[in-house]
Amino acid sequence: MTSRLSAGESKRDQPAIVSTMEISTHPHTQAEHVDVLIVGAGVSGIGCAWHLQAEQPGKSYVILEAREATGGTWDLFRYPGIRSDSDLHTFGYEFKPWRDEKAIADGPAILRYIRETASENGIDAHVRLAHRVLRAQWSSERASWSVEAVRTDSGETVLFSCSWLFCAGGYYRYDEGHTPPFAGRERFHGQIVHPQRWPEELDYAGKHVLVIGSGATAMTLVPALAARAAHVTMLQRSPTYVISVPERDPIANALARVLPPRAAYALTRRKNIWLQRTVYELSQAHPRLVRRLLRAGAKRRLPQGYPVDVHFNPRYDPWDQRLCAVPDGDLFEEIASGRVSIVTDRIETFTERGVRLACGAQLDADVVVTATGLQLLALGGIQLNVDGAEVQLAQTMAYKTMMLSDVPNFAFAMGYTNASWTLKVDLVCEHLTRLLGYMDEHGYEQCTPRNDDPTLTTRPLLDFAAGYVQRSVHEWPRQGSRFPWTLAMSYRQDRETLRKGRIEDPALEFSRRAPAAAPGEPDAPAALAA
Repeated sequence: MTSRLSAGESKRDQPAIVSTMEISTHPHTQAEHVDVLIVGAGVSGIGCAWHLQAEQPGKSYVILEAREATGGTWDLFRYPGIRSDSDLHTFGYEFKPWRDEKAIADGPAILRYIRETASENGIDAHVRLAHRVLRAQWSSERASWSVEAVRTDSGETVLFSCSWLFCAGGYYRYDEGHTPPFAGRERFHGQIVHPQRWPEELDYAGKHVLVIGSGATAMTLVPALAARAAHVTMLQRSPTYVISVPERDPIANALARVLPPRAAYALTRRKNIWLQRTVYELSQAHPRLVRRLLRAGAKRRLPQGYPVDVHFNPRYDPWDQRLCAVPDGDLFEEIASGRVSIVTDRIETFTERGVRLACGAQLDADVVVTATGLQLLALGGIQLNVDGAEVQLAQTMAYKTMMLSDVPNFAFAMGYTNASWTLKVDLVCEHLTRLLGYMDEHGYEQCTPRNDDPTLTTRPLLDFAAGYVQRSVHEWPRQGSRFPWTLAMSYRQDRETLRKGRIEDPALEFSRRAPAAAPGEPDAPAALAA
């Protein structure tokens, strides 16, 4: 039976379905079935599991994690100084207070928080480590996904089936980052490392380190390396906006001394959400004013006469790319101390001793760190197939930034780029559990976003100027020109639509399988109009 909450039926184009793909068959392997299969045991996957347990306790679930440990990003990255550039009162889960005094926390502390969440709630018992999901095939006849994974520790193929598939693997490749093809790099006699594959044995004490890049990773690495290196140089092609934020939130810590933990956390979270929103909206409405304020903040912390406009005054407006937050201005302090230098120029070529710049200058280094960004990977690279036809992600549209057009019973986690990632993911998981409850209440087995509006125009889903986004955005789903197909980057708006808004939507098609015909009776129709 099909329920379509629109005025009438129309012929639908399904551009996402272009070719066939088959799940490989394993006659001696029986698929394990769960109601919800979660892919990824990082901050998003653990959060989704909590919401399922709390809001849909009757649903069975399993989390498949490709790596051999939980924690996602916070277990993967091991470079010096790894930390969040968002405060943990908003990056943390709404349901679990962050109790550390440091609002800007390091990677190990965040990893402990995620794993503690899993352990306290029995979520870790549902995690299957070293299970990389390769492909998933939807069958409308069975109203379920068939999922094929490989054991990364043994090479064994493992099969699962599920009613819903939730992709919680983030948006970048875990096996390698992005490094441009630098000319002459084979000539360099020192060591070249990428932060995503930081070698534990790397000894940079007393050495000259060159960090190439000016994003959040570079801003984190440079002050941490300066504590042991002889000198650290940050080489950037163009400046980035840098803002100093307090490592310890004085208001949060004061509230924690006089209020119960949950109350203190809730108030701090509300305050910081408001602050994030205000800075972003002010940047959009008055970019020149915010540019002047950011420049003044950098100038105030740097030595007198420092060329602020050369190294800290970008060509783009604030929040065209993400602001880089530095706790207690540590980057500025290291520059003022003389332990860190910033050079703004382009690399012409590597040499035996370092790099030669476009201006002709030579930068010598013992170690070069290519903090040159990430590589995006949509949905962890999982191949999706609907009723025997492959799904081309670039030809789908994102519904409420959590589902895909013409792809049934599938959801994914996509956080904010202008605020803390987890704020959005928490709301997505809440909405998903409400959707599951609605389907149970009405006896539906399948939910599919559909676009029947020929006037709807599309644009890239990740409408963000950062280089790592622009390199791969053509491979991602797109967003539409009107709700619910637009990408919302407002917690206030998402709270109304995802937490409080109605599940019923003309863009959602609900259906149930037709009952099987009794012996001797004619087959029932595949679908009956509601």
